[in-house]
Amino acid sequence: MKNIKKIIISLVVVTLLTQAAPTYALQDIKVERNSVLSLNDCITIALKNSPYIKNAKYNYEISKSNVNLARSEFFPTLGVGTGYNYTGSKSKQRSTSSGVYSVEASLNQLIWNFGRTNARIKMEKFYRIADLYTFDNTVRETIFNVKQRYYEVLAARATVLINKAYVDINERNYLRTKAYFDEGIKSKIDLVNAEVTLSDSKIALIQSQNAYKNTLVNLNNTMYLTKAPEYSISSTEEFNIKNNVAPVDLSNMERPAVVDKTKAPDGVENAKLLTSVEKWDVLTDYEVKEFPYSFDECIEIAYKNRADLKAYNSTLDAVKENLLYVKRNYYPEISANAGYTFRDLNNTNSLNVGVNMSSYVNIMAQKANVDAAKSQVQIAENSENQLNKDIYFEVQNAYIKMIELEKQIPLLAVRVHQTYENYELAEGRYYVGLGDYIQLQDAKVNYNNAQCSYIETIYKYNVAKAELESVIALPQEVTISIEDA
Repeated sequence: MKNIKKIIISLVVVTLLTQAAPTYALQDIKVERNSVLSLNDCITIALKNSPYIKNAKYNYEISKSNVNLARSEFFPTLGVGTGYNYTGSKSKQRSTSSGVYSVEASLNQLIWNFGRTNARIKMEKFYRIADLYTFDNTVRETIFNVKQRYYEVLAARATVLINKAYVDINERNYLRTKAYFDEGIKSKIDLVNAEVTLSDSKIALIQSQNAYKNTLVNLNNTMYLTKAPEYSISSTEEFNIKNNVAPVDLSNMERPAVVDKTKAPDGVENAKLLTSVEKWDVLTDYEVKEFPYSFDECIEIAYKNRADLKAYNSTLDAVKENLLYVKRNYYPEISANAGYTFRDLNNTNSLNVGVNMSSYVNIMAQKANVDAAKSQVQIAENSENQLNKDIYFEVQNAYIKMIELEKQIPLLAVRVHQTYENYELAEGRYYVGLGDYIQLQDAKVNYNNAQCSYIETIYKYNVAKAELESVIALPQEVTISIEDA
């Protein structure tokens, strides 16, 4: 039964992975003032700009050169030279001197070294394959980092909107309370509490705005975008905030001007009549889409797709070939050579052709090299086994995290609705004299905190989902090949 279950899971995974996925053209995107960038746009910019992706490509190019360098041992070595030799001697009887011009040419060709060069070539090929997979893994990590920062901006933007609405609520409550105090209906302590609550809400708004700006810095950093103009990012289907664009503007980093807090806020008129609670829905019609793969399927996909695991496999094959290369240093080398020499002394010509077999081995050094190569194989095997286990736990943690947050979202939505109704009741009771200000304040805080918790959980859910997609290396709409990097 277990074997049948594994076969069924494998067939399902293969079928799902072979289904056509939407594609996204990787184009050059210019960030201009007032541009609206989508998530795919931001991923494209990051893939184009990432220095880590560029370094991964350069390492791959070096590996290609190393393969050709290993192959070059089978190519002939040509040598040419020319020279002039002067010889002079002198004695009492006579003195003689002679000068000889010579031209020499040689050709050396490796015939066979009992597989040592072949092992080196295979080793360098495996390293080249490993570097290619390392490039793919760098792309995977870059895409996840952009998604995480993108959702972070949307969550921070939503929190700012919530806190702005909370400030508006407290401004209206303050003006109503002040009007009632002036008429002698409410006490001084209620007015002071309303002022304190309004100040606290403004502080919370400033803090959320600063946090929002920090998320913008993180997003620009992830895209390696310096001196970016003012632009906006759009909501996603998974994170659809009420304001469907989030402005990104870090051009003004100066201190804000001092505001007279004794004046009534702009746009607030007839506060005495504004007694109803305004509901603020930051997210509209949010629905959690079920993840299409079970945990077992995710494990299968991860082991099938993870580029870093494939890179470790190729590295293990490379060090095994390196062990063969080192062991074969015991064997002799068979080579052929040919040479031609011309001297102008009596027009002397000489030609030599030969086949040689030679071996030069330091027994102690060779044993040490073999032992070191064996240890490299053991290290590679251990690293591969460790990564296999790490991938399992990464998938497990990401899957559990996503499912846990998925269950929380509808409950938090209910909580938002309940705290809103409680706030309506508390405000109504307070302004007809049946409730005190503490009950009203608790109801407002609970409503605001419920909305913030709701937004934060949706943000964490989207990040957890993106993380799960990353750790199982699902094919992405936007990606980049090593030829385009």
